[in-house]
Amino acid sequence: MEKSNSVVQSQIEDTLFKPFESEKLNLLNRIVMAPMTRSFSPGGVPGPDVAAYYKRRAENGVGLIVTEGTLINHPAATGDPNVPNFHGEKALEGWAQVVAAVHEAGGRIVPQLWHVGMTRTNGSLPNPEAPSIGPSGLDLNGERVNEPMTKEEIDYIVQAFAQAAADAKRIGFDGIELHGAHGYLIDQFLWERTNQRTDEYGGSMIARTRFAAEVVRACRLAVGPDFPIILRLSQWKSSQYDAKLAGTPELLAQLLRPLVDAGVDIFHCSTRRFWEPEFEGSTLNFAGWVKRLTGKPTITVGSVGLDKEFLGAFIGKNAGVADLNELLTRIGQDEFDLVAIGRALLIDPAWAEKVRMGKFEELVPFNAESLKTLY
Repeated sequence: MEKSNSVVQSQIEDTLFKPFESEKLNLLNRIVMAPMTRSFSPGGVPGPDVAAYYKRRAENGVGLIVTEGTLINHPAATGDPNVPNFHGEKALEGWAQVVAAVHEAGGRIVPQLWHVGMTRTNGSLPNPEAPSIGPSGLDLNGERVNEPMTKEEIDYIVQAFAQAAADAKRIGFDGIELHGAHGYLIDQFLWERTNQRTDEYGGSMIARTRFAAEVVRACRLAVGPDFPIILRLSQWKSSQYDAKLAGTPELLAQLLRPLVDAGVDIFHCSTRRFWEPEFEGSTLNFAGWVKRLTGKPTITVGSVGLDKEFLGAFIGKNAGVADLNELLTRIGQDEFDLVAIGRALLIDPAWAEKVRMGKFEELVPFNAESLKTLY
């Protein structure tokens, strides 16, 4: 039987809009703006339009904003000159203005610190002379493109992440997120296909976590014990949707333990569809398993608020009620703690406030044209 809108609205208030409290991070509700690359920062410098873009989400009730991926200080960190840097005086001044705007609106914000690794094509701007780097010099198909990273390069990258973390704290961010998902550099160390090293950074699940743990540990030293560190993880990779870092809960536990020990506070668990179980024999999704194995708070993400069936649930159509009920039930049962919204928030800055107020008929469906501007 279809639930009434009033019952659904009550569940929304009791789950999505329940305050989140942890040792290091307190939020007004459980809604997170997922990081989404926008490429509106010419020369790597975020301007007033970027600040206004994030402020609009904070004004409309998003509990935590995770910025688009921001680049650590390495010449091959990106292949897109319009992705924002997180180094250099001008870029950091721009980010300080973003933080001020979000805080003025009563929001909380963390930067996602990023290096794309071997997903970058050699010769790409803004630094075409710099070779792309990865643990074994392999692309996501496992094909050799460049030489493996040297120990000196590894140490440099670890310290570049740490410096970015220190700068984030200095200019007023509320924490950091490290991008360890989707086949980018940290994830390339975690994944057996792209990490074929035979030294201390490869050869087993535990060894493949070493680089990520070193990054987390260096960031923790840079920011102190009380500054939140979020780590984004995924099994799937860009264009490799069936990829798995860990095929069993036991292997996943091996991967997670060193990361917890290094200082991760919250895991951001990326899936393509939040409702899909991660392992056979359990209904838990990826975020649910990570929370069970670590005891740490988790963020779930994956097609929330995006597909037509799901949006249909908000306006009382039978087709989508199960999807909405499932999200509310899972978060209500503490399977995960926070819910990241991606493209639905990209197109509609007032998504959270409309959901809170029950104005479901006003929700704006995502379309590809929305990628061309900053709403």
